[in-house]
Amino acid sequence: MNANSITKAAVLGSGTMGHGIAQTLGQWSIETRLYDIDSGSLEHGLDKVRENLAKGVQRGKIPNDIREKTLSMVSGTTDLAQAVDGVQVVIEAVPEKMELKQSLFKQLSAFAPEDALLATNTSSLSITQIASVVKNPERVVGMHFFNPVHIMKLVEVVEAEQSSEAAVECAMELVRRIEKDPIHVKDSPGFASSRLGLVIGLEAIRMLEAGVASAEDIDKAMTLGYGFPMGPLKLTDLVGLDVRCSIAEYLASTLGDRFAPPQLLKDKVARGEFGKKTGKGFYNWD
Repeated sequence: MNANSITKAAVLGSGTMGHGIAQTLGQWSIETRLYDIDSGSLEHGLDKVRENLAKGVQRGKIPNDIREKTLSMVSGTTDLAQAVDGVQVVIEAVPEKMELKQSLFKQLSAFAPEDALLATNTSSLSITQIASVVKNPERVVGMHFFNPVHIMKLVEVVEAEQSSEAAVECAMELVRRIEKDPIHVKDSPGFASSRLGLVIGLEAIRMLEAGVASAEDIDKAMTLGYGFPMGPLKLTDLVGLDVRCSIAEYLASTLGDRFAPPQLLKDKVARGEFGKKTGKGFYNWD
């Protein structure tokens, strides 16, 4: 496995993380096929790539020739076999459900080249369990990107019990190739970032629930007092309350009740208040 020889990639799932990963790979001259089972979701993901690039040009962050090159490198398909045909790396970014991810990785065993690096963008689930259903599981790693992918520098490269040294090193080098900064983490619930970030986010929600302070003031305490670039409640809105709640439930089941989601979080999720993507979370985004 050699990250510098990668010319073709597939990204599975066209949601917030998937289309961001596809855009980033395409920007660094890697021909990328974005896959989604739903054609409407796929087109929305491709529209977001175009929108992100247009904003980048408008703000002077991206030259127009880079925009055009990136658009030429990213395509979409609803055919999984077509998406992974001849690729050197596959990055999965579907919803945080173990059954769904394992089902998809079983299919990758049949359709993807046997020497392709297989990565999952999961932010908390066991890479070891995901890899257990794959033929040649030593090629499976975690590559946990952060939102928005085209801006955020950090990528957690997660080593499963089955991961080979070559697969981990290839993932680390691929992250560096697209000018992001990798950290090497052993497979553990929540890895490093989700586990630490969730603790702060859940405590901020409990404080809001108890009436300690407003969402704005809790966030201001962390941005002005501790130098956070964004407060934990606004960050939860950006990540998605549904995503945070799902991660909290998983970590509570594996690491203990200190990760149990507060009732306020569960109530908001039940009402469909998922944060920025639905227009309302701890803030109004209209």
